[in-house]
Amino acid sequence: MCGIDKNEKEKIKTMIGNFLIINFTGNNNILGLRVDKKFIVEKIQNNSNINEILVNKIMDFLKKNETKIDKSFSIIVNQGPGSFSSIRVSLAVAKGIKISTGASLFGYKDIQLRDFNLENIEELINKNLLENKLIKPVYLS
Repeated sequence: MCGIDKNEKEKIKTMIGNFLIINFTGNNNILGLRVDKKFIVEKIQNNSNINEILVNKIMDFLKKNETKIDKSFSIIVNQGPGSFSSIRVSLAVAKGIKISTGASLFGYKDIQLRDFNLENIEELINKNLLENKLIKPVYLS
C-alpha cells in the first residue's frame, strides 16, 4: 500500500468487519463470506461460461447464506496474477457491488494469500496488505 500513511492503514484495518472475498483468477475460483464471526467458503466450478455467470454465482451464494451486502461490508478481490478475463470480470463485479451497496472495496495479490482460509485472510488485513486503489491508470504503472 505505497503512499498511504499510517492513519489511513489503520482506518482500512478497522473498516473491514464482515466481508465478501472474491478469488476469481481462472483456476481455483473461490468465494468467501465472513458474517458475524462465521466464515463460509464455496468453490466455483470452472466451465466455459464462468465469466458470464459470476454475478449469478455470487447472488446465489449470498442468498443461500441469507446475507445482504450493505455499507458495513467490505468486498475483497484477488487482483492476480491469473486469467485477464477472469480478473477483469471479478473487478467489474466487485466495483458494481461497491457502487450499488456502498460497501468498501479492497484488493490483494494472489501471492499474498498462501491458503484461502480465514486465518490467512485476516493476516492480509492485519498486515495492511490490502489495496484500496485497485484500478491504476497505465501511465502510473
